[in-house]
This record gives sequence, C-alpha cells and structure tokens, in this order.
Amino acid sequence: MNYSTGKFAKLANVTERTIRYYDKIGLLKPSFVMENGYRRYTQSDLLKLQKILSLKHMGFSLEEIYPMVSKEQNIKESFSMQIDLLDSQIKHLQVIRDSMESFVQNVDEKNIDWNQIISLLQMFDIESSIVEQYKNSNNLNVRISLHDQFSTNKTGWFNWLFKQIDFSKVNHLLEIGCGNGKLWENRNIDLRNREIFLSDISEGMVHEVRKKLGKDYNCIALDCQAIPFKDGYFDTVIANHVLFYVQNLEKGLSEICRVLKNNGIFYCSTYGKEHMKEITELVQSFDSKVELSQNSLFDIFGIENGKAILNKYFRSVQFIQYEDSLIVDEAQPLVDYIMSCHGNQNEILGPKITKFKEYVESIISKNGNITITKQAGIFICTK
Repeated sequence: MNYSTGKFAKLANVTERTIRYYDKIGLLKPSFVMENGYRRYTQSDLLKLQKILSLKHMGFSLEEIYPMVSKEQNIKESFSMQIDLLDSQIKHLQVIRDSMESFVQNVDEKNIDWNQIISLLQMFDIESSIVEQYKNSNNLNVRISLHDQFSTNKTGWFNWLFKQIDFSKVNHLLEIGCGNGKLWENRNIDLRNREIFLSDISEGMVHEVRKKLGKDYNCIALDCQAIPFKDGYFDTVIANHVLFYVQNLEKGLSEICRVLKNNGIFYCSTYGKEHMKEITELVQSFDSKVELSQNSLFDIFGIENGKAILNKYFRSVQFIQYEDSLIVDEAQPLVDYIMSCHGNQNEILGPKITKFKEYVESIISKNGNITITKQAGIFICTK
C-alpha cells in the first residue's frame, strides 16, 4: 500500500509542510516518485516517520536523528530502543514529581527552603542529559561494533588489553573512563580480597555498567581530575583511550599518580597519527568541509608524544603496539561509525546521508573493500 503526501501526513497527524520539509532535507524521502512528480510513501516510511517523531519528542535534534534513522533496524529493535529512552525519561520525571510532592508536604510559607527550589530547577536540566547519555552509549557501541566485525586481528582489542594487565599485583584497581564496561565482560577473575572500581565521568555510562556488572564490581561516577580516594590507595590504574579527552591532562595525571601507590602500575592506551586515517580521507573526498573531530586526539596524548608526557610522572614507561587493521566490505557499519564521531558530520552529512552511503557502497563495489589502518597500543608505567 502507498500513500500520497497528504494522506501520509494525515495518517501521522502532522502537516503536509512537515512531510515536505523532511523530504527536502533528506530526513524522510518517499519510497518512490511517479513520472508526474507525485511522491508516494509506504508503510516502511510510516515506521521511519514514527521513529523520527518519537525521537524529536524525546529531545533529539534533527541533526542527531539523521544517523539514528539511517541505521537499519527491524521493528522490534527500533521500538525497543525507543522504550529504553522512554523508561529513562519516565524514571527521571518520577524523581522530579516525588521531589515536588515532598516539597509541598513540608513547605513552610514563612520559611521557604530556596536551596530545595534550586535543586528542583537543576533537575529539569538533567532531562537533556538523558539524551546526551544515550548518544554517548550508542556511539560507543557503534564504534566498538565496527572493530569487532572487521578487524584482521581476531584476538580483539579488549582481550589483548586485558592480557597486558598483571593481576598478580592487583588488590585495589581503578579503571578511569570504563565506558560500557566492555573490558570486564565475561572475565573469570578471582575477586577475593580484591576491590575493582569501574568509573566514568558520565552518569549514564556508570548506570549502564552497574546494571551489567554491578554485582561483581564497584561502579562510580568520577572525574579523574579529582579522584575521591586517598593517596596511594590503588596498586593498578587503567585508562583505555581516555587521556586525550581529559580537560587538564597535567591535573589528571597528577591525580592518577597521587592515588597510585609506590611501584604501582598505570596502564594507558592511545592512538597514533596514522590511526583510521583512511576514514578521514573517505569523508573529505565526499565533502571537504567534514571534520570528524574538533581536535587531533593524538596531538593531545598519542603514541608519538605519550612517552615524553608520562616520563614526567613515572620512573618507568614502556610501550606495546597492538598490530591490527580493518578490512570493511559493508557500507552501513562504516557509515554508522562515521556518524558517531565527535565532529560536524551530522550537520553536513545528515541531509545527504543516503547519497553518502551510496558513495561508500560504490567504493566498496569498485575495490572489494576499504582497508583502514589501525595504530594503537598501550603504555605500561611504573610509579
């Protein structure tokens, strides 16, 4: 069954102007256009529109919605994702309601607690962070998935990284920037007489990790520039692809060094300047205005300068390279990865995401695949 623009808009309870605008910006193209120029929409377009309107209602911008609707999902996956987001918002609204009810029950008109009112105001701002937390988690999963699917080194980054850790010396361990906890999934670790803390600056990430791993590990939100532990508490600290995001790297490393005991080990991974360079070349060959990152992360803390930076804080620093590359023969996972980056790609590629995917498909069809350099490794530092 197919629908005209007017009928399609009526079914979705939106204006024809909205449908035409989504068509114009490339967010929702009709399934086909007749010879006379009339647009025709199908039931699959209706599902896509439902997802767009749902995400828009939850607070996502149209730029953020582009990659989320371009990703191929079946009906169950699409609605499950929306349910997860709605559950987060419902829980947040319930907290606000409970706080308001408590305030009403205890309010003293003559002596109002203005700090409680300020706290309520701040709660409304947290709602926008639910969207941000979902994006962070989803983007991380997308990025990990590309490596899981197309890496030539079948050991896998997280398995390799885990093997570098000397657990014979671990009693108190802190991971900084644990993300979704991938490093600790399906591990057989003797936790007797050991404390392992998984931390992230994002409350959303910590919540996700706590649901998955909270029975075995301590999951806490913290900023590594102010670690809430006493001096020399940990014998091992891990920072997996994190240091280049720290706002004040000197302060962060000083804190890490402070909470690490003498002879303690700090494991920190990073990239080099050649890492994934072909992806940047790919997007810029399509549109030179695209920047996948606001900063060159390897310039902040990378393979090339990492040892010199770490030598200021540790008496011994050694580097181990992880040998790997990507051979990508599917367009969609690569497009999803690109749209998960931290640059301006959503703004520029979003309106022409279909054409960009076709461009990537044409390169894969011509060459058989896209080979991507990986240049990553780990510094092992002794205090």
